[in-house]
Amino acid sequence: MGFIAFLVVAILSFPTSSSAADTRSPQELKTIIDLQPFRETSSIRVKEAGGSEAQVTLINLNPHINAWYLLQVGEKGAGFSEAYHLENADPLNQAISLDQTQPQGLAVIRRGGEPVCELRGENLTESLRKARRLGAPYESLCGGKLYLRNFTKGYRTRIEAVTDFLRDKVPGGEEIITYVRDNFFAYLYRRKAEEKVESKPIETPPPALAKGGPSAGLVDPKQANRTVTPIDLGIEIENPAGQGMALGSWYAAKDNPGIFVSVIIPEGIAPEIFRSYGRLASPLDSVEQKGLVYLVAFDLDRFELKYSLGTVHPRVDWSEHLSDRMKEQSLPGPDGIGTIAPLISTGLINPMDINRTAAAFTGGFKRIHGALRYGPLGLRNHGSHYGFLENGVVFSKLQPGLATIYALRDGWAGMKTWEEEDLSFVSEVKYARQNGVPLIVGFDEETHLSAPGPLVNRWGEGNWSGSKDEKLRTLRAGAALQESQGKRFLLYAFFWSATPSAMARVFQAYQCRYAMLLDMNALVHTYLAVYKRQGTRLYVQHLIQGMAEVDMTVKGRYIPRFLGYADDRDFFYLTRKELP
Repeated sequence: MGFIAFLVVAILSFPTSSSAADTRSPQELKTIIDLQPFRETSSIRVKEAGGSEAQVTLINLNPHINAWYLLQVGEKGAGFSEAYHLENADPLNQAISLDQTQPQGLAVIRRGGEPVCELRGENLTESLRKARRLGAPYESLCGGKLYLRNFTKGYRTRIEAVTDFLRDKVPGGEEIITYVRDNFFAYLYRRKAEEKVESKPIETPPPALAKGGPSAGLVDPKQANRTVTPIDLGIEIENPAGQGMALGSWYAAKDNPGIFVSVIIPEGIAPEIFRSYGRLASPLDSVEQKGLVYLVAFDLDRFELKYSLGTVHPRVDWSEHLSDRMKEQSLPGPDGIGTIAPLISTGLINPMDINRTAAAFTGGFKRIHGALRYGPLGLRNHGSHYGFLENGVVFSKLQPGLATIYALRDGWAGMKTWEEEDLSFVSEVKYARQNGVPLIVGFDEETHLSAPGPLVNRWGEGNWSGSKDEKLRTLRAGAALQESQGKRFLLYAFFWSATPSAMARVFQAYQCRYAMLLDMNALVHTYLAVYKRQGTRLYVQHLIQGMAEVDMTVKGRYIPRFLGYADDRDFFYLTRKELP
């Protein structure tokens, strides 16, 4: 950490740069509201304290999802003086509407037409202003039937604060970050990946398939009796024998139904995997071959996948990664907006989900790297910036050709390469996040082999990041879908030091139907935690023990990321379904 402290001091001596302010009037500026194709708008006039009148406008940002509303106070022509981002606590059973009945106001209406809460006249604006002044990320209205989302400053680590400062304020700052990453952190993660894995044979390997779990990884028969001891693993597993973990086998997370853990070493993968698709995946070096890979699987019959923006990332302005000719200088971003205002991103799991949340993990690239410079994708749609939606609200449009993880309003979670014709069902999409191009694009039912994506070993066209001399091996995480015995599983994999080719081979070994890169280069970017509740106590377990350093302890109380405090990074989380 002494090196980081030195770097911080050195950075402060760099001159900063500033950009000219947009001189267009507010009426000419496009906002995120203009990106919402299904929005519904209504207006009324209400009397405020002192007898004055104000126009109140309510926008249901996506009636198909019915989760987020924006309430604006003031005249549109003069610019709205106040804006309030409201969250419906029960989108399936209640709606929010403006009521014309005197005195006019806002009503929360349950299915069947009966209002269960009404804020009328000056009580409407005063209640909202009071909730704004209280300032919590979610302030309850109408007894918890409705929440006001308030601006919150998300937490970021010291290293992230330094890198954000470099990128935003220091000319040439990205080159400094790249140098430190490729020479300092890459060295640490390479050393970690090169650590000797404790390994020994056993006479009777444990069953390869945990009860109700995913399909086991395809392992070289010569190493079928090999076990390893993953010293970094932070998730407690059911392992009655108390021995090491067999390569490719799945172990149930202890007292956490529907969650499974597995480990594998690429050199232990079945040889037929490496003989397949030789043109799409590059050979692995000795570090990758011997590096222990950690995987977690979630039974999608038991869990619902959700997604949340961080308080800052991913942004909606231009990526610095795209070609200059793809950037339209007259626009603040590829979708015509440079900020998500007047909407609020909290970087925090909402109050309705907090007690049902079973796991959380970080999302994809920040916007600065979330576009392509090379290849066909880099030459269309402003460089194909990675799109994302939360609660049916479009923050950045989904782009064809990009790997996409999504969840529909009925709870179905999927992964696919987005296509133009997918716009026909975008009204059903509740959450979506794109991040580059796929690692795995399909599964052959006859050969039982997954197919790597067409750009897995093509550095520029795949936007895999890594050093400028195309050294792609670094700390990485990815997500995948597997189908096994009529069940579907979401897989998350962590690699201490790997190329996209190594990731693809591992996901092939686990017979995944689709896979994509998430984030990389640091534990803070590849964080995953699972939660276990016993009575009123919450137990937090991390896939890799070092990930706990990102969490907080305040006055002796342990507070986990995303669940207990707002974070500046976007993330996915899984909530338990109510099973029959």
